[in-house]
Amino acid sequence: MSTTRAFLLQRDSECCAILGVKTRPLAILALLIAGLCTGSESGPPRPGKHARAASRTPHQPAMAVNVTQHHNNPSRDGLFIDPAFTPSAAANLARDTNFNGTIVGNVYAAPLYVEGGPDNRAKVIVATESDNVYALDAVTGAIIWQRNLGTPSGSMGLISPVGITGTPVIDLASRSLFLIAVISGPNNMFYSLNVDTGATNPGFPVDVNANFPDFSSSLHMQRGALTILGNRVYIPYGGYADIGSYHGRVLAVSMDGSQIGEWVATSLKSGIWNPGGIASDGTNLYVATGNAPGGTTPWGGSEAIVRLQAGPVFSGLTNDYWAPTNWQSLDSGDVDLGGSNPIVVDVPGATPSELIVAIGKDRNGYLINRNNLGGIVAPVAQAVVSSGQVINSAATYRTSQGTYVVLRPPNGTLTAFKITATNPPTITTGWTATSTGRTSPFVTSTDGTNNAIVWAYGHGTNQRLFGYNGDTGAVIFSGGGANDTISGTRTFNTGIAARGRIYVAGDNKVYAFKVPFTAFQISSVVSRKTHDAAGDFDITLPGVECRSGGATNDYTLVVTFTNNLAGGNASVTAGTGSVMGTTISNNSMIVNLTGVANAQTLSVTLSGLTDQFLQTIPDTAIGLTVLIGDVNGNSAVNASDVASAKAQIGVAVTGANFRNDVNANGAINASDVSVVKSHSGEGLP
Repeated sequence: MSTTRAFLLQRDSECCAILGVKTRPLAILALLIAGLCTGSESGPPRPGKHARAASRTPHQPAMAVNVTQHHNNPSRDGLFIDPAFTPSAAANLARDTNFNGTIVGNVYAAPLYVEGGPDNRAKVIVATESDNVYALDAVTGAIIWQRNLGTPSGSMGLISPVGITGTPVIDLASRSLFLIAVISGPNNMFYSLNVDTGATNPGFPVDVNANFPDFSSSLHMQRGALTILGNRVYIPYGGYADIGSYHGRVLAVSMDGSQIGEWVATSLKSGIWNPGGIASDGTNLYVATGNAPGGTTPWGGSEAIVRLQAGPVFSGLTNDYWAPTNWQSLDSGDVDLGGSNPIVVDVPGATPSELIVAIGKDRNGYLINRNNLGGIVAPVAQAVVSSGQVINSAATYRTSQGTYVVLRPPNGTLTAFKITATNPPTITTGWTATSTGRTSPFVTSTDGTNNAIVWAYGHGTNQRLFGYNGDTGAVIFSGGGANDTISGTRTFNTGIAARGRIYVAGDNKVYAFKVPFTAFQISSVVSRKTHDAAGDFDITLPGVECRSGGATNDYTLVVTFTNNLAGGNASVTAGTGSVMGTTISNNSMIVNLTGVANAQTLSVTLSGLTDQFLQTIPDTAIGLTVLIGDVNGNSAVNASDVASAKAQIGVAVTGANFRNDVNANGAINASDVSVVKSHSGEGLP
């Protein structure tokens, strides 16, 4: 295993940081640094890394929904786009009391959600402080698989026991779940699990103590969420309740477990402990650090936003870090800038428009130019945005009214501020709402701009879920009724939204809430053909398809459902013909058939039908009856069909007479009559 360790060092009294790199073994120094600087690595794929091939490849969801990391996106925006969450639907949200969700262990990590895989079952992934990892059926809450990764450590700092605290991260390409499990000793073990089976992937676990000699599991706490950039997983560390001589750091392990890297703050403490952990813009990583001991000088990485390149590599340039000019005062007062994770935010129309939002325990919000963090200078904008310390994750969203950031101090006031689209951008008042609790808010929107709803739930004595209008703070969902309570939620928890559901993980239980669903049914089935410029015309099934399939006998079925489809398959189960392909578009499935013989009823079975709310329909057979020339649809081709076609020669093709355009070429003429005559005397068996 190769190692890269990057340390923040001091060059002079101007607090300009430089980079020192140590590698093991030295023989690969040049190659490894080159790979880190470009964020790329090479090598053969690891055996067993990919999901096991099934005997029959399932149809993947038309528009798969996956929540692979804390607050849904690398930016840590906390935004979930789900068309189901209209204000009227959200107002009628209710806890699904049929959802089991039973697990074992306390929960600080956010749940995750993944679709697809060999079994094509939507799964909720949750990890606990008992070192248990679960995949739950996203509809029923039943356990699909579970793993215990060891005996957790005893009480350390504010958490007892300590097992899996930081939110894991999922790589969809390899269908791997990455996490840190603390086991008794204590020791930190980095795991990669198959997200579909729970099996440990080859090359794992990676022993953190053994591979990072300057790391101590007794001092360093993994509470922040993991993230992926390129082919490496990045893991933030702080300390246990600020105890001991630890240094904040970011560890990296390649997704095959063969390479590692490290960035370490020079200053003592300076931990990365907020629940959101590491944010990314897709090219770089951003972390917010906590305080160093009072009196620390010169600046060595505390109270800062630090940008890391893939590796992780810190350039040491001032455009790659920012600290407020009063960082020493913040250090002395234990007032961490890193109380909340950085958020990557773009504000169209602002100059600069590409920003980092930082929110600290000092109650201030800061806007920082993402293209030049600036060093130890005043930020682009700064304002008091909270009535209390912020020690969880904020969220951001954009509506027609502007760009908002919503946060939650511990005193029961949910607060949203706006970022103006000006030169420079400024922080202005948004709205506040009474909302007891210290969990991290998250946001749903039907399309990314409209119908923004801010969700927050309590902990302790007020454990209910509430939804608020994203523009005004007005209550949309007021906590529900007697069956809508939750319990066991923790200070740093946050929820997720997927397929019209909200999932909240508490101690020993995962809860599911859902909007009202329309029953999932087939509403119509037609055989559709395009009659050239005359347009598309449908024959409702059951009914007789009388038109020619052309040289390769092609037909198209269009099946319409009451709800939008998430997935489904089609196959020919009786008769002569085959499925050439299926396409899912909103609430329709288009089934393209080829080689369909005449004078038969072809049976096409629809299977695996799942709608946008994960409702299902049992396998359903659809009959396509084909009898070319039967323009009257009476199951026989005879003189009356010939007469009908003749009577329509030269008449424009419309919805009233399109069956006479047997060739489906947009004109009724002698060729159609000829086709009907050629099939005269034929009938259905």
